[in-house]
Order: sequence, then C-alpha cells, then structure tokens
Amino acid sequence: MRCGIRGVTATALVAGLALAATACGGGDGGSGGSSGGELSGTVTFWDTSNDAEKATYRKLAEGFQKEHPKVHVQYVNVPFGDANAKFKNAAGGNSGAPDVMRTEVAWTADFANLGYLAPLDGTPALDKTDDYLPQAVGSTKFKGKTYAAPQVIDTLGLFYNKKILKDAGVGVPKTFAELATAAKKIKAKTGATALYLRGDDPYWFLPYLYGEGGNMVDARDKIVQIDDGAGVKAFKTIKDLVDSKAAVTDATDGQENQLKALKDGTVAMAVDGPWDIEGARAGKAFKDKENLGVAPVPAGSKAQGSPQGGWNLSVYAGSKNLQASYAFVKYMSSAKVQQQTTDKLSLLPTRKSVYDVPAVKNNEMVRFFKPAVDGAVQRPWIAEGNSLFEPIKVQMNKVLTGSATPEQAAKATGDAYRKLLKDYK
Repeated sequence: MRCGIRGVTATALVAGLALAATACGGGDGGSGGSSGGELSGTVTFWDTSNDAEKATYRKLAEGFQKEHPKVHVQYVNVPFGDANAKFKNAAGGNSGAPDVMRTEVAWTADFANLGYLAPLDGTPALDKTDDYLPQAVGSTKFKGKTYAAPQVIDTLGLFYNKKILKDAGVGVPKTFAELATAAKKIKAKTGATALYLRGDDPYWFLPYLYGEGGNMVDARDKIVQIDDGAGVKAFKTIKDLVDSKAAVTDATDGQENQLKALKDGTVAMAVDGPWDIEGARAGKAFKDKENLGVAPVPAGSKAQGSPQGGWNLSVYAGSKNLQASYAFVKYMSSAKVQQQTTDKLSLLPTRKSVYDVPAVKNNEMVRFFKPAVDGAVQRPWIAEGNSLFEPIKVQMNKVLTGSATPEQAAKATGDAYRKLLKDYK
C-alpha cells in the first residue's frame, strides 16, 4: 500500500467522507450494539487507501450498510502518512479513535502492544480463518492473540514502460547491475531516466538489502543484522545508481513524484506495488494499458527479494459498538468483498478461495504479484517493527546527499536499532 513512509510521522488532521452525519469515533460515542439480534448504531471506519482506491473502499462500506440497515458506517479516508500517529493520538487520548481501522501490517503489533486493539479471537470478526494465506496471518498476531483480520497482501515489483525499453533496445533488467548498464542506452535513445528510486521511503530500501543477502534484524535470535556487509552494500547500491544518473530520486514526496514520472514517461522503470497499478494506467504513457509491464524487483549481487506488505483490519479496544465493528471486519475481509477489491483495483486477496475465481485467476496483475507474494520476505512482526524504518530513512538521506558513507550509514542504523531493541545484540 500504499504509500508513503510507513507511518513514521504525522502531519495535519485529515478530511473525511462521511456516510453518516456524525464525526465522532468509537471513543466518542459510537454507541450501539444489537437489539433483538439486529446490529445497530454507528461504526466509524478509518480507511488508509490512496486516491485511486478510496472510492472503491467507500462503496464497499456502503455495501455493509445495505446488509445492516440499522448500522451507520462513517467512512473517513485518512492519508497513509498521517494515519499511524493520528490513531495513536486518538487512542492514547481516549477520544476520536475509529471503531475499525485499515492498518498497515507493521502497525498491528505496535498498536496491540500499546493496548489499543481489541483481541479478535472467538469473535465474529474472524471468519473461515483456514481460508487465509498462511503468510498473511503472521502480521495479525501478537503474543499469542489475534488483533486483526488480513484484508490485502502485497509486495513490490518492477513497473516498466514497454515502449521505452523496446525503443532503447534493452530487455527488462533482472539485476540492479543490469539496470545500471541499460541506463545509458535508455537515456541516449529515448531521453528517459532508467529508474525512479524512492530515496524518501525506507520500505523501498529493503529490496536492495535483501538483494545483498541481508535483513534488518533476526527477531528469533535477537540479533541486529543491518550493519553487516550486506547493509553496507545496499547503501552503496542506491548511491551508485543515483550518482551514475541511472536513477533519479527525491528526498520528499516520492510517492507522488515517482507516479508522475512513470505516468509521464520521464522514467522507464519504478519499483512499486499493486496499489499503484490503476494510478499508473491513468497516465499518458499508458493510454495503451498494455504498455505497463510488471516484473520481479531486480536482484542484488546475492539474491532477489522484496518485502511482504499489505493491510489488516483492526478493532479499537475502546469501541462502544464492538459487535457491529466485529461484523464490519468480517464483511470487509470476506471472500466476496476481496473479490470485488481485486476486480476494481487489482489488489491481491488474502483468502485462498478468491484465487480460484476465474476473474481473479485471469487478472494480469494478480498473475504476476501472487507468485511474487509467495516468495516475499517476511518482516519481523514485533512491536518495534514499524520503528525500524526511521533510522534507515535518516541514513538513506545522508548517503544520497553525500553526508555519510555507506559504511557510516550502516553502522549508525545498527546503533539506532540497539538503542531501540534493548535486548538485541
């Protein structure tokens, strides 16, 4: 999803699209329940989807109201970059938190550790759990309890402009080294830069780290890994790509700038996820939708790897309408709704049964991204998992601006991790 920086910072309060007139969240009087077995009251839903997706998610929420006419769903679209801190502020202050939130996979353990999420074990929210992809379930659990229902799963791939690569006479690069070599031909024959590199978001650093055989931490044995040789090589790779002009980058607004560059055809390639398929196809470079190609993220010198991402649905522990909230989570994570999400947005379901539906099975982007998801690298599902990104973000900026060497950046990131994770070596 996504996506800007993974919930590290907050900016302004967001505007919402309301299906019901009230503006309060679960902690501010979203009262209700069931009368004679019929659900009623208000469920406030914070949706963190992007501009290309939010209309679809609003309509899906409206579908729940049709099934439960006495329940009013207040839909609020919360920009991804604001959502993490906004929820913590509301839940911590016991005022204005939503009943249900669409949470990035790394947020679930963090929110649960703070006591902000309701356990879902034994509630109607968890329905047909055997149908979930096993890799989608990992991020929903914390200390033996389940705090979310998996709703969307994703990973990163290489988006490429087929015409630009063809005009340049180059193939789709399988490694970052191949990409760097092809960049000169691409620039000379088409005027385009080979790659937009997300220097503003540490999530996009992970394919470079995995490509050198590295990782952030070993959560099982409690060992910091990012400051080893692989981490150094990963920082060096991004620096070399930008310095050689094989890639262009920005310190801020990478989400918007990358998508615009791809849509306008000023770059040939970008590492991105299924959440931007519809956005990319809206650009002039892809008036012919077939011109957008997707391939695996290029490999480094040791391996090829991309992080597992996605979105869960969680219930606020302080909700005053838990029963309706549980039912809403059940509905929004159901096979029917997941199929609709794939049909409209080409996002990947978390339910195995949905992949058997012909329309989903034949979806071009699902055909690529499902094998990619199956091979994606699991992130550490620990309470501090989301906080591991900020030190990377700081050091990426220093490396790309020349104020730190790759060696210095890797060491500083490792030092920051050990301060954050007190019992890690």
